[in-house]
Amino acid sequence: MAPRVAGRQRSALPSVRSGVRVGRAPWFWLSGFWLSDVVVAGKVLAMTPPGRALAEYWPVFGLRLATPRLILTPMCDDDLVEALEVILSGIHESSRMPFAMPWTDAPPDELVANTLRYYWTARGATTPAKWSVPFIVRMGGGLVGMQDLTGTDFAVTRTVSTGSWLGAAHQGKGIGAEMRSAVVQFAFDHLRAERADSGAFTDNPASLHVSEKLGYVPNGTAVRQRRTGERAVEQRLTLLPKEFRRPGWDVQIAGFAACRSYFGL
Repeated sequence: MAPRVAGRQRSALPSVRSGVRVGRAPWFWLSGFWLSDVVVAGKVLAMTPPGRALAEYWPVFGLRLATPRLILTPMCDDDLVEALEVILSGIHESSRMPFAMPWTDAPPDELVANTLRYYWTARGATTPAKWSVPFIVRMGGGLVGMQDLTGTDFAVTRTVSTGSWLGAAHQGKGIGAEMRSAVVQFAFDHLRAERADSGAFTDNPASLHVSEKLGYVPNGTAVRQRRTGERAVEQRLTLLPKEFRRPGWDVQIAGFAACRSYFGL
């Protein structure tokens, strides 16, 4: 019979187990050592040594963009619970569909699974030749949306593309323009991009207004099937550095030097 430690039954082989006992903190047994910690909503027992971070090995996680009201950081797993809560609370009215792929139409359980798969897959597929940075956007510490910045063969094309979503409760406050301006400034001033592309359906005036405010110009259209059987026209847009209508502030950047290679630079 395996020996008992502090009244708990231990397996004879190293393994990882977890459980919850009434009135006690969750317990974990790893390779012969008992560990305990208080669970915080959305968090898992931290196994990273003190003073260490995954950014040591995936430096883009250390990138930070700051505007007068917002902090933008590449999405980490610790952000996903909050992101899912904002998504589930609503991004747009059900009668509208601002996205080329109608991902928000899925039932809640499928929406959660699809969202997690999408961000995990996108992270795993990122290479210097085809990269994506989904920036989580926070205001006053709370997560309000996501601003995506992507590039393909960027070292040659010097072109980036953007996309975003913003929680319905945070729309109409100028946040969309501020977070887009932040990544465009980062692209032009730090990545040395020579062009920024975007697009929006013609029935999405909020997104089109942000683009117009920042100086984007029309660059053709595309006709898409948005939802099954639904025809929609996408207005494509482009922005050059000399046409960029800069705000009255400069985005503050930290952690870029360590992750230049992520962008193929």
